[in-house]
Amino acid sequence: MTFETKENIKMIAETARDFAEKNIRPHIMDWDESQTFPVDLFHQLGEMGFMGIVIPEKYGGSGLGYHEYVSILDEISQVDPSIGLSVAAHNSLCTNHIYEFGNEDQRHKWLPQLASGKVIGAWGLTEHNTGSDSGGMSTTAVKDGDEWVINGAKNFITHAISGNIAVVMTRTGEKGAKNNSTAFVLEKGMAGFTSGKKENKLGMRASETAELIFDNVRVPDANRLGEVGSGFKQAMKILDGGRISIAALSLGLARGAYKAALKYAQERHQFGKSISSFQAINFMLADMATEIDAAELLIERASEMKNNKVVMTKEGAMAKLYASEACVRIANNAVQIFGGYGYTKDFPAEKYYRDSKLCTIGEGTSEIQRLVIGREITR
Repeated sequence: MTFETKENIKMIAETARDFAEKNIRPHIMDWDESQTFPVDLFHQLGEMGFMGIVIPEKYGGSGLGYHEYVSILDEISQVDPSIGLSVAAHNSLCTNHIYEFGNEDQRHKWLPQLASGKVIGAWGLTEHNTGSDSGGMSTTAVKDGDEWVINGAKNFITHAISGNIAVVMTRTGEKGAKNNSTAFVLEKGMAGFTSGKKENKLGMRASETAELIFDNVRVPDANRLGEVGSGFKQAMKILDGGRISIAALSLGLARGAYKAALKYAQERHQFGKSISSFQAINFMLADMATEIDAAELLIERASEMKNNKVVMTKEGAMAKLYASEACVRIANNAVQIFGGYGYTKDFPAEKYYRDSKLCTIGEGTSEIQRLVIGREITR
């Protein structure tokens, strides 16, 4: 990166940090305890330019690159990872899918709304019986004249209730067949398109997760993204970039937990000195700092490749795998450093700990990341 780029990223990071401190930090535990998805906050994030970060300005976006995107997610997730998760899902899944695979009419129709934050996006791939086996999905789309009739359901969908627009993967061929999936844009208000059960989650509780239900939803062919049968390939490409998102989320979460643990270890005194000077604690902090830097470098490499439109399937999976597993270890160590206080809701460590586990599951489990990496290195 050039000096100018680094300075720009630094300025954007400071803006995101100030916004998070002012508008997110005072509400963290209220939103977590009540499982409130703060819709108004996302309208504000849209005004900041954080809801269409990598979308070109001609479609209403900020026209930034992936380094800037990572810095924004990092800063927000240090304060509240659940808000970082929703920002990531909106930007990298729904909005980016329309940008990457929509035609010009579709881009101009939906992207300005999404980038403004006035409209919130969802993305539907996962189903009750087909998590990682997305090729075997049961949600179907059947052509009927100039429309498609969609039936089925999706689960574990971010913004399934509050979202206004959803990109949904459907099966338009036989189960297990090649090229059997097609993507559509659905809008809330379409007859038969509803939300179902909201999940009561361990962590990331301010990020809404629920079912999407399709009961004979009639969707115009104009809402189809790309060619019939190309949906699965589209989804896999979107997940390549989505892995950078979850890696950045993991980085911010890890950094937040580390900073809290370091501050506490320096302030907490036992036997006449701060516990940060005890070798056992000092070594834990050293490992945490090292893993954060390693994760950041992997994310920077994947981001640079994404900016340059270079295939980064392996590098994105590596960044996601390492950053997500490191953030779980770091959050666990943060609780340990806080001791008994780390197990209470009066201190931030327990929430980082609860939130961290999602990072090793969402947008491809650690096992799937290893499968992707293994396939790439032995290709």
